[in-house]
Amino acid sequence: SESAEAIAAACSAVIADSRYGARDHAIAYARRGLAHVDLGKFDMAVADATASLARQGFGILTQIDVAAVLQQKLGVSLPAYRILGACNPAFAYQALQAEPEIGAMLPCNVVVRDMGDGRVQVAAVDPVASMAAIDNPALAGIAAEVQERLRRVIDEL
Repeated sequence: SESAEAIAAACSAVIADSRYGARDHAIAYARRGLAHVDLGKFDMAVADATASLARQGFGILTQIDVAAVLQQKLGVSLPAYRILGACNPAFAYQALQAEPEIGAMLPCNVVVRDMGDGRVQVAAVDPVASMAAIDNPALAGIAAEVQERLRRVIDEL
C-alpha cells in the first residue's frame, strides 16, 4: 500500500503535467484530496479547493484567516480555519439583475478547516437554502446551478 505522501507526490506530478487531460487532472485532484485528509495538509487543501473553484468558474474575492483574526483580536487559539469568498461573475451578475439586494448574500462562502486528528474539511454554503430566504422565484434557477457547481467542487476534492 502506498503512503499518503507518495500518493500526494504522484498526484501533484500529474496535476503539474499539461500532457494529462482534464479527466486525469480531476482524478489526481480527488486522490490527492483524500491524501490531504490523511495527512492533514491544510494549505494544500486550500490550494486544491481554490483550483477546483476556478474550474467551476469561481474566483476568490476574499480569504479570511479566522484563526489568525481571533488570535489577534481575542488572544484565543483555534485550529486552522479559512473562509474563501468565492464568486462566479456570470451567476453573480444574473442574481443581481434578478434581485439588486442579493449582494448582502454574496459571495459564496467556502470553509476549509483543520478538524484536528489529521483531517481537513472543506464545506460550502448551500445557495438554494440561502436564496429561499428571499421571496424571488427568479433566483431559484440561478441558485440551483450555483449549488450544482459548488457540489462538483466538493465532490472533486
